[in-house]
Amino acid sequence: MIGSYVVTKRIVFISGSIAHAVLGGMGLALFLRRTLHLDWLKPIYGALAFAIFSAFLIGLIHLYYKQREDTVIASLWTCGMALGVIFLSLTPGYNVEVLNFLFGNILWTAKQDIFLLLGLDALIFLVIFFFHRRFLAICFDDKQALLQGARVNTLYFLLLSLVAITVVLLIQVVGVILVIAILTLPAAIANLLTQRFAKMMLLASLLGMLFSLIGIGTSFILNWPPGATISLIASLGYFLALLLKPHD
Repeated sequence: MIGSYVVTKRIVFISGSIAHAVLGGMGLALFLRRTLHLDWLKPIYGALAFAIFSAFLIGLIHLYYKQREDTVIASLWTCGMALGVIFLSLTPGYNVEVLNFLFGNILWTAKQDIFLLLGLDALIFLVIFFFHRRFLAICFDDKQALLQGARVNTLYFLLLSLVAITVVLLIQVVGVILVIAILTLPAAIANLLTQRFAKMMLLASLLGMLFSLIGIGTSFILNWPPGATISLIASLGYFLALLLKPHD
């Protein structure tokens, strides 16, 4: 669902920056957990904190440094990845949890994490239920929305926060490296097939579930990594939709 806003608002690059910045949070959480023996501190907590912080920082960049927005966001992307690599290199032991976050493995998701993910899912649905029309307004024409009295900046921050939470949810399935594929490709395919936003959101959600089911099934049969398989199927689906779409 969030992917439809991302594609329409054309903030795929921003979403990619958030996705890769979370590696810093995961690395820091794992480093503190191992060195200070904080057993309660899981990588997903660090990922969520860094994702929301990155979203807030990107929102500020968008408002006050628009002329160099792409450069600053790329720097944030690189900084998050670099911090993650540094913290992981300092962390003792074999970091299998981070490998699952990097490449995705939904089968390794712990029971406690599932409850957290379900709670975040519910939060996203609740916010969309109350703010859908206003999100739609800023996605299509934020200047017109501002003239109509909408709090454009607040809505933009809120949308980026939802993107951040969604990124953390999807990382459990496909990993940091491939998260942008499953976030945006179902919405991009839906955008090729329909011009109505409501249908686009519904179709994108259905396609996302379909790609995930086919990907997990295929990964079992062929013994491939689930995250990479899901992303590959989503990519093939996009290219197929692009080829079959009637051209004017």
